[in-house]
Amino acid sequence: MSLSSKQAHPTTYPGGLSRGQVVVWRNATFVIFALCGLGLASWVARLPAVRDSLGASTIDMGVLIFGLALGSILGLVTSSHVIARLGARGTMKWSFAIGPVGFILAGVGASFGPSFAVVFIGLAIFGAAFSICDVAMNVSGAANERALQRTIMPVYHAFFSFGTIAGAGLGALAESAGLPIFVHLGIIAVLIFGGGQASVRYMQSEHLTAEGAEPVPDDDHSRSWRGRLSIWRDPRTLLIGVIVLGMAFAEGSANDWLTLAMVDGHGVDNTAGALLFGVFVTAMTVGRLAGVFLLDRFGRVPVLRWSAVLAVAGLLIVIFGPSAEIAIVGIVMWGLGSALGFPVGMSAAADDPKTAAARVSAVATIGYCAFLVGPPLIGVLGESFGILRALLVVLVLVAAAGLASNAAREPRVPAAN
Repeated sequence: MSLSSKQAHPTTYPGGLSRGQVVVWRNATFVIFALCGLGLASWVARLPAVRDSLGASTIDMGVLIFGLALGSILGLVTSSHVIARLGARGTMKWSFAIGPVGFILAGVGASFGPSFAVVFIGLAIFGAAFSICDVAMNVSGAANERALQRTIMPVYHAFFSFGTIAGAGLGALAESAGLPIFVHLGIIAVLIFGGGQASVRYMQSEHLTAEGAEPVPDDDHSRSWRGRLSIWRDPRTLLIGVIVLGMAFAEGSANDWLTLAMVDGHGVDNTAGALLFGVFVTAMTVGRLAGVFLLDRFGRVPVLRWSAVLAVAGLLIVIFGPSAEIAIVGIVMWGLGSALGFPVGMSAAADDPKTAAARVSAVATIGYCAFLVGPPLIGVLGESFGILRALLVVLVLVAAAGLASNAAREPRVPAAN
């Protein structure tokens, strides 16, 4: 049963909350997602300046970026245990206190000394805090989605995209103005800390029920470390992970390789390549905003299947299209088809409040493997077969995501008496 069959404005909300409280919770979640996008893009925008300041080689920068990835993986693995202890709201509060400290540390290390080790440690702290926050905000967002009784998760992820756009724009301004790295990152850290702490105040517990209770989860998935880790043996967890992996791979491969694929494979210049990446990002953002209506109308499984078909078709056009002009059509299809897999996977993983933190943590960990393993894999394949042909591996994983889409089916809702 899709969310469209429920009334647009429920008369009662979990925990006796008013509609105003639920809407403020939703708006606060928009801000949380945007702040995370702002932080990530602000760092990426200053990567060339960081490289120049450190005098780092390409290999050195790869090691530095691994610090962010290492922190992220450690955060994802421990996130369900942290959320079990602090709750999603408390977890986000601490994440928005610790993450900015790591961000400032990275900026200081890049500007004074400079110190490669300090930057590495700062990025690891930032990555750990914000990956834990990533799981917590998706758990809280899914709870808010259940309270609203309508699809909203793709819009949360669209706000993450808005944050990245703002971060990239502010980073470009900081670069053109010659703003020191530590000043720029320090300002962003203060914005993230202040905005995060203010927004968390309006979040509600993910355990609220229609009767107003806030029960302690009573199943083994929540009581112990072993129980929370056992969620990895659940076939549904792994299948949702396949959905998120395939669609995250489609998104991440475009982030890392689309510009070069268009320049090397279709002969466009560097400026056009950058603009075409903008086309992809815009298409994906539009897909997330429009996706809420499609999901409410048709349900998750049909939308995910058609998303996979659209992404596969788009990739085929980009890879085998005879011209750059035709490839643009493929880029739009690729972006639209990639838009909903990650947010819908997060919603599906959080369907059961008792296992939400553990399952979202597991699914997010699987999905983030795409961002960690994908770029070097395509790079290795691209060295031998060309970047365009290397993108065929993305096509295979997207097809697998489409085949696994049934795992994201909405939970059954008992019929009203």
